[in-house]
Amino acid sequence: MARRGETIELAVLGLLHEGPLHGYELRKRLNLILGWGRLLSYGSLYPTLKKMLRERLITEVDSVPAPVTGRPRIVYRVTDAGTAEFHRLMAEVGPNAWEDDAFGIRFNFFSSTNLETRLRVLEGRRTRLEERLARVRGDLEGEQKRPVRSDHYAIELRRQRVEAVEREVRWLSDLIQAERDRQDERGTAPQTS
Repeated sequence: MARRGETIELAVLGLLHEGPLHGYELRKRLNLILGWGRLLSYGSLYPTLKKMLRERLITEVDSVPAPVTGRPRIVYRVTDAGTAEFHRLMAEVGPNAWEDDAFGIRFNFFSSTNLETRLRVLEGRRTRLEERLARVRGDLEGEQKRPVRSDHYAIELRRQRVEAVEREVRWLSDLIQAERDRQDERGTAPQTS
């Protein structure tokens, strides 16, 4: 499983790959990518930025005054080494690519990857979720068969989890099919896993 710091680094590199940003704007955009359930604090962001500066993946290019306080805001830009690292990370297709924390970030920057990589990550994510779906369905069925069941709300929560995973599996299947259709339009033979 990818460390949270590595996941944040990938997201920072991806955002800076699109253009220079200051820390406040970076945090705001990172939180949009991460979603409401995983908000990023400045206490997590700035140590990551300092580490990336030491590794020369990013650089400080300028400072701009904050609108209200007038205090300088440092603007960060990705370096050539950071761009190379971003592309290397985006090309990875192993289990870290389809885990919960990393998948959303990778998906956000999918336009930076090739078709084969996108398909492998999408298929890996779908397989992982199908495994999860079998577990949560089994949990729900087991709960419903127990002589002394949990209360109605606990069962409903399990049912909601099953439906959420089913929905994501359908969504992934649709995306995979769309990618394969694009592949067919380009005249390349579709890959299967």
